Amino acid sequence: MRFVPEFHPRTKAVLEGTARMPGRVIDQLDRSTPINRVNSFLAVKITQGVGSMWCAYIFAIIALLGLPAALQPRGEGIIAWIAQTFLQLVLLSIIIVGTNIQSAASDVRAAHTYEDAEAVLHEAVQIQLHLQAQDEALTAMIAAHKAQEDSLNAIMAAHNAPA
Repeated sequence: MRFVPEFHPRTKAVLEGTARMPGRVIDQLDRSTPINRVNSFLAVKITQGVGSMWCAYIFAIIALLGLPAALQPRGEGIIAWIAQTFLQLVLLSIIIVGTNIQSAASDVRAAHTYEDAEAVLHEAVQIQLHLQAQDEALTAMIAAHKAQEDSLNAIMAAHNAPA
């Protein structure tokens, strides 16, 4: 009996080189129509601009320029200025920067996980091939043993037969 390995469809795709790579955040943009491509492009560019530490520094300067007016007797006050101006302007950019860093790290983790899974898959295929070779060797040894046993039985029968 010959063992023929039966591979999962995903395993076949990887072995044939047709498996898709893990998705990246940038791959999730809608590119189905020209308008969606323009909107996606603008959204990414604006997010990259606002989500930079340079933008956070600029927003901090803008917020600080409004601080003297907030401290005036009829101004909004320091607490309101911090909550409504400084935190909203500066933290917005910093949060986007952090999200971008986390997204990039997530993409790297996904790629590494994919590579690890491919390595495990390769090892599993090698194990299957090794087991197949062992099955063939054992089958041949069993057949040879059976032939020897049959030969010995024939000799014993001939030897023990009445003359």
